Amino acid sequence: MLANEALNTKEPATGIHPTRFLLMLMMVSIFMIFAAYTSAYIVRRNEGNWLEFDLPAGFLYTTILLVLSSATVQWAWLAARRNDLRQVRLALVLTFGLGLAFLVGQWLLWGQLIDQRVFFAGTDSNPSGSFLYVLTGVHGFHLITGLIFLLIVVRKSFKYQVHSREMLSIGNVTIYWHFLGVLWLYLYLFLLLNH
Repeated sequence: MLANEALNTKEPATGIHPTRFLLMLMMVSIFMIFAAYTSAYIVRRNEGNWLEFDLPAGFLYTTILLVLSSATVQWAWLAARRNDLRQVRLALVLTFGLGLAFLVGQWLLWGQLIDQRVFFAGTDSNPSGSFLYVLTGVHGFHLITGLIFLLIVVRKSFKYQVHSREMLSIGNVTIYWHFLGVLWLYLYLFLLLNH
């Protein structure tokens, strides 16, 4: 009897939902990618032939957008715990808009970098520019995955699948979005100190 009850429980033996565990593994691997990139940046910078340039001021503005989006996704999570679906939807849509604005801002900043003659590759390029584009571009790619994840959770919220008894999807998107925000803060500070 007890063996049958143990088999029918929904809680995994590890105490963490498999989807949450997969998310944690994914975040660790993303962190390792950026640790490798920033380590390679430092090693290559110390070898010489490194172009020093000013980061466009707009990086601060896009950073503020991402910090605000972290606040709105947390608002959505808190609203879901209170079963306030109207606020969940509003906060998730705001998070999506702020995330999209961040990406557009990053794209425009790449244009400013080109105006400063900081290129990704080619005869006029320098490794410092290439590293900057790779760091910001790979982060941008992961932010796009976060936006897709947000859209899935928005759709679930309109199907009444996000509330105090169904917190897994909004919990996962909140964790991932905060992770992307912290990762960007790390990259931004790293670039400010090492450009």
